[in-house]
Amino acid sequence: MSHPQETVKPRQTPGKAALASFLGSLVEYYDFFIYGSASALVFGHVFFPKASATAGTLAALATFAVAYVARPVGSFFLGHFGDRIGRKRVLITTLALMGGSTFAIGCVPGYASIGVAAPILLVLLRILQGLSAAGEQSGASSMTLEHSPEGRRAYFTSFTLSGTQAGLVVATLVFIPVAALPESALYSWGWRIPFWASAIAVFLAMVVRRSLHEPPTFEQLKQEREIVKFPLGVFIRHYWRSFLRIVLCHLYGTISTAVTVFGLSYAVSQWHITRSSMLWTIVLANIVQVATIPAWAKLSDRIGRRPVFAAGAVGCAVSVFAYFAAITSGNWLLVAAASVLLSSVCYAGPNAVWPAMYAEMFDARVRYTGLAVSTQFANLALGFLPAIAAILIGTGTFGWVPIAVLLATACLIAAAAAFAGGETAHIPLRDLGHVSRVTTTPVRAEAAPSAS
Repeated sequence: MSHPQETVKPRQTPGKAALASFLGSLVEYYDFFIYGSASALVFGHVFFPKASATAGTLAALATFAVAYVARPVGSFFLGHFGDRIGRKRVLITTLALMGGSTFAIGCVPGYASIGVAAPILLVLLRILQGLSAAGEQSGASSMTLEHSPEGRRAYFTSFTLSGTQAGLVVATLVFIPVAALPESALYSWGWRIPFWASAIAVFLAMVVRRSLHEPPTFEQLKQEREIVKFPLGVFIRHYWRSFLRIVLCHLYGTISTAVTVFGLSYAVSQWHITRSSMLWTIVLANIVQVATIPAWAKLSDRIGRRPVFAAGAVGCAVSVFAYFAAITSGNWLLVAAASVLLSSVCYAGPNAVWPAMYAEMFDARVRYTGLAVSTQFANLALGFLPAIAAILIGTGTFGWVPIAVLLATACLIAAAAAFAGGETAHIPLRDLGHVSRVTTTPVRAEAAPSAS
């Protein structure tokens, strides 16, 4: 009696998968971005009060970078279990871990209360945030891609990144009234409110995520007994070219931390643009990006991933100069316009495409592992950029030029790397990661796919 039930083909639910990914990313990156805002504006005073203003900011930005160091470690474990036991179960774990660690950060006493134990606790909780983030976008992208119909994979998968930008918007909106508090209130209890408020969003996202089923592709792997015992081993042996390509492509992401963390601190501390003005600029740019990301993704479903990704990265290389020049003008309207151009138009291109483009480089047996490990090693540069930028920045009207040159170079390398591999937009889902394999040939646990 059970046999017909076992052979029923799992149902694709792309809309539900996209919603679950959107909400999960919103929560994960709300948590991540409120930490970035707090590290730029508050943590130097609260956790490193004995340092000078500059040294305190550097120390706070270094705690921001700690999570990026933890991410590669987390990617090994989360990717492994995502390919072994399922995408959904690991994604529920990442959500709970991020939510718990973020709420706990809001409870950590300041240096004035418990001394050096305060920054130590902060760093430990930041590490937990990094471990969680290591598996969120890779798992959400893998799940949504595998639920999506042919010809619309990038569109549905792009909602993972739309959720990321929405999380930044919500985080910044929450932080704007907090940043406007008197300094005594801000440094004592005000900065804690955004961290505690994350519990509401975590609950809502958890409800949606728990109702989602595993994608048909993963269920088929289980039915055909094609689950790989050690996905990392297959990834290392057969997908190292894809790993290198992703690491180079992902250099475009330095634009994000340059704007949301370093740019915020630079504008407020050196050019005396108000905190609230800069936070509203970030909100505006990311609201627009929530709309432009699916539009760019839809275009990539038609013309391919590579041209959309590369065009956006080249645009970033040019417009980052306009962004920093606008900051030094002290004119908020110019800063807002330059930020929309950089973030909402140019940066949105590769942001829209990478969840599908990277995931399509791997076959389903190692997709979660490949995507998690590759992106998290790539993210190391993103985490350290604010601290590097704070060291390299010069004085005067053109002190930002070395940073802009560094960012532009990274974006041009990313654009070139996008064309270093084959186009995957129109390859059937079953053939991704091993394009030479005949579709009807089963993939054995130790079969050697050719790297894309």
